[in-house]
Amino acid sequence: MVETSVSSGQLVVLTGPSGVGKGTLVQRLLTLHPDWFLSISATTRSPREGEFDGQSYYFLSKDQFQTWITEEKLLEWAEYAGNYYGTPREPVETQIAQGKTVLLEIEVVGAKQIQQTFPAARRIFILPPSVEILETRLRGRGTDPDSAIAKRLAQAKEELAAAPEFDYQIVNNDLEQALGELSQIICE
Repeated sequence: MVETSVSSGQLVVLTGPSGVGKGTLVQRLLTLHPDWFLSISATTRSPREGEFDGQSYYFLSKDQFQTWITEEKLLEWAEYAGNYYGTPREPVETQIAQGKTVLLEIEVVGAKQIQQTFPAARRIFILPPSVEILETRLRGRGTDPDSAIAKRLAQAKEELAAAPEFDYQIVNNDLEQALGELSQIICE
């Protein structure tokens, strides 16, 4: 089990609906703070163009993912849009023990689980300026069929209702402003 108090490093959980810009914000944070560690999630979804196993995600079959759950190799896990996602335990624990800031970019259900595992984590919810802008962003990716976008939007509406449960909420309307707010929260 993960220690509930983190004395040397810190855990920062970034969550919000799909398409809100979490990935872009995380990449910019890592450029500004190259000593921070990004936890790589495991998933059962298929790789998108340009994604690689062990870099973008650990791409697992549903059977492999179930084994990781059974063997308690995940800090959190959830099903999202028909696929499973989770955070491998060992790399996160190792980096925190070494005094690193560890970023988790995960979906809302998993972020709620982390609250139980790491109560000291800084939990940050990224919001879109509006649901309409979120839909435009999802469609602009060009990676998902209309049916998947519809699922993601329905899920997003439910997730947005959970934003007040998190320690901080940041609206990603202007990337530079959102990045500045994130940096301030994490570095305080």
